[in-house]
Amino acid sequence: MKIYDELVARGLIAQVTDEEEITELVNNGKATFYIGFDPTADSLHVGHFMALCLMKRLQIAGNKPVVLLGGGTGMIGDPSGRTDLRTMMTPEIIQHNIECFKKQMERFIEFADDKAIMVNNADWLGKLNYIEMLREVGPHFSVNNMLRAECYKQRMEKGLSFLELNYMIMQSYDFYHLFQHYGCNMQFGGDDQWSNMLGGTELIRRKLGKNAYAMTITLLMNSEGNKMGKTAKGAVWLDPNKTSPFEFFQYWRNIGDADVLKCIRMLTFLPLEQIDEMDKWEGSQLNEAKEILAYELTKMIHGEEEAEKAKSAAHALFAGGADDSNMPTTEIAVEQLSAGVINIVDLMLVCSMAASKSEVRRLIQQGGVYVDEAKVESIDHNITSDELQNGVKIRKGKKTYHKALLKN
Repeated sequence: MKIYDELVARGLIAQVTDEEEITELVNNGKATFYIGFDPTADSLHVGHFMALCLMKRLQIAGNKPVVLLGGGTGMIGDPSGRTDLRTMMTPEIIQHNIECFKKQMERFIEFADDKAIMVNNADWLGKLNYIEMLREVGPHFSVNNMLRAECYKQRMEKGLSFLELNYMIMQSYDFYHLFQHYGCNMQFGGDDQWSNMLGGTELIRRKLGKNAYAMTITLLMNSEGNKMGKTAKGAVWLDPNKTSPFEFFQYWRNIGDADVLKCIRMLTFLPLEQIDEMDKWEGSQLNEAKEILAYELTKMIHGEEEAEKAKSAAHALFAGGADDSNMPTTEIAVEQLSAGVINIVDLMLVCSMAASKSEVRRLIQQGGVYVDEAKVESIDHNITSDELQNGVKIRKGKKTYHKALLKN
C-alpha cells in the first residue's frame, strides 16, 4: 500500500488542495513538506503528537520534513479556535520553549544526512520591514475573505484584534519563504489551519506563478465531539515532568470504547491488517485494545522501559497490589494542613484530580472516591498528617489513581 492510501485508510486526511498532485508527490518521495509549531508552552502535547507521527510516516516513505518553529508567529499568537486573546509571551520565554520543543522532536524525526531540517520563522519574519511587507504581500489578501475564514470566526464574537488579523499573513509568508529558499512544496497542519494554509498556496501562486499544495490532518476528537488530550490537570504533555509516563499511559488506557480503535488506527504504527482484525473486537477485548494503545504510545514517547513500568504499575493497582512506585504523586506541605488534617475535597484539588470543589463533592456523593481502597462516605472526610506521612492512595472512579505524601 502506498503512503497516501495508508493515510486515507488511517483516517488522517481531512482536506487537500489537489489530491492527484499530492498523491503523486508523497507516494514518490518528492514532497518537501512543513508543519508549523508555535512555542506556546515549554512542552509539546498530544495535539502535536499527531502531527509528529504524520511527519514520521511521510519521512519513512522518502519525503523530507521541514519542522517550522514559530519564534516569529509565536510573538503574535494564532487565533484559530480561540474565543480569547492569547497571552503575549516574552522573547525569552519563546526561545526557552523552542529549545524544549527541539529536544522532544528529535525523538521522532531523523535530522541526520539532511533527511529533515528545522527552521525558526523568527529568522525571516523578524527582519521584515513593515512598509515593504505591506507593499509586497498586502495587495494579495482580501480582508473580506480573511474575515470569513473559519480560524477567525470565534474571535469575531469578542473582537478580533489587528494583531491577530496579521497571523494568516505571517503564516502565508512562511510558506512563500520556505518555497523559495528550501524548495518546500507542501504544507500540512490541523484542520483548523485550512484558511491559513490556503493563504500560503495563493500567495505563492500570485507572487511566483507556481503551484504549492496543502493538506490538513483530521483533528483528534472523541465520540462526543470534543478534542482529545485534556484532563482535569489540563493538557496531556509529552514532557514526563508535566505528565508522568504512568499518567500518559492511564490517559490512553481510560479512553472510551468508541474511540480506541480510531486512536490505534490514527496514532500507532501497527500494521493496518492487524488493526482491521481488531475492528471486530468487542466487550472485554476492547480493554485489551486500550492497553495496546496505551503501551504503544507510551513506548513511542517515553521509551520501552517506561512503557513496561507504566503497564506493570497499572496491573498492580487494578489487581489490588501494593506497588505504587510509578503512581502520580503530589507532595503536601505541612502549611497546607489545618490543625494537622486536610479535607478530602481540598486534597483532591491539590492533587489536580478534579477541576472544582463541586466536582469532588459530586464524586463523593456518587460513591466514586476511595482513600486506600476505603470508600469516602462524606465530604467532611479528613486526612491526617500521620496518614500522609506514610502516603495515601486516592482513587477516583475505577481507573484514576493518585498518591498524596507529606513533604519532608
